Amino acid sequence: MRYMLKAGMAALALTFVAGAAQAQEKLSIYHWFEYIPQELLDKFSAETGIEVTMDTFDSNEAMLASLKAGKLGSYDVAVPGDYMVEIMIGEGMLDAVAEGELANFGNIEQQWLDVPFDMGRKHSIPYQWGSTSFSVNRDVYQGDINDTGIVYDPPDELKGKINVLDAQGEVMLLASLHLGIPQCSTDREQLKALDALLQAAKPHWASFNSDGAKDVLVSGDAAVGMIWNGFGAKARAEGANIEYAYPRQGYVVWMDNVVLLKDAPNRASAIKFMDFLLEPENIAAVTNYARYAAGVEGVTPHLDPELASQPESVPPADAPAGTFVAVCDQATQEVYDSIWTRLKK
Repeated sequence: MRYMLKAGMAALALTFVAGAAQAQEKLSIYHWFEYIPQELLDKFSAETGIEVTMDTFDSNEAMLASLKAGKLGSYDVAVPGDYMVEIMIGEGMLDAVAEGELANFGNIEQQWLDVPFDMGRKHSIPYQWGSTSFSVNRDVYQGDINDTGIVYDPPDELKGKINVLDAQGEVMLLASLHLGIPQCSTDREQLKALDALLQAAKPHWASFNSDGAKDVLVSGDAAVGMIWNGFGAKARAEGANIEYAYPRQGYVVWMDNVVLLKDAPNRASAIKFMDFLLEPENIAAVTNYARYAAGVEGVTPHLDPELASQPESVPPADAPAGTFVAVCDQATQEVYDSIWTRLKK
């Protein structure tokens, strides 16, 4: 009887340990919408035995707000943009990746290693990078589109037919470029001009829509759509007669990154996933799907050939350099937040 009891307790202990191990073999991802192929997640699960779940967001600001509202500790990794990585580090929301934890760390392209938002990549790895501008329906408008005035002071043909991303950083940066004023300006008159520009433009906009930015161009509901370049390429591939603009005043460039979140419930799984995405073949699958660019060496042999000539990814020779969204000081950010709140009312 004692033997049976001991055997039963041993079996129960083994079951508990196995159950605990099984519970750890999970991964919870907080990701942008329509930004990773399901086949790649299936491949990761097949190779590792890790069960993957994923929730999505439609802007950096929405992700930050959700995590601050209590979701931190629920997810293992997230995919914020460059400036948001810097903000999250400052807020103490990210865990550090120890040296040697990522076997494929050496695959990161040198230009994306010592980045100002995460020097030496202590908390993040590159995911995809691209630009934000706008696409214009050429059936509706045949004029010059390489002008931010298309969005902020549109010609009559386009008034009321414009979709703008629900993305504060990018909308306000593009507006600042239109006015020729610096980001995070503390000049009172410049801030007044920025607010006035946005409020005057708003009546000409049909919608604020990020997750539907492609669909409204494909359906024709919008003749102009502020959009990320890869999303614009997808819209064109789906039949929209659109052209992506590289405005002479400037446009936005960005890099999305996979970060290790603080209090990740499945930290070991998160490290495996980050390492998985640093393999050229795997991150190339994301590029082929999303139509952006990876920050990992060795991806070229795995890419669709047409990506090399995709007009949304090949700026004309006379296009200016793109600009990253900057992180403002707290006082200036509060002014920007106030302008954005008024704009969204």
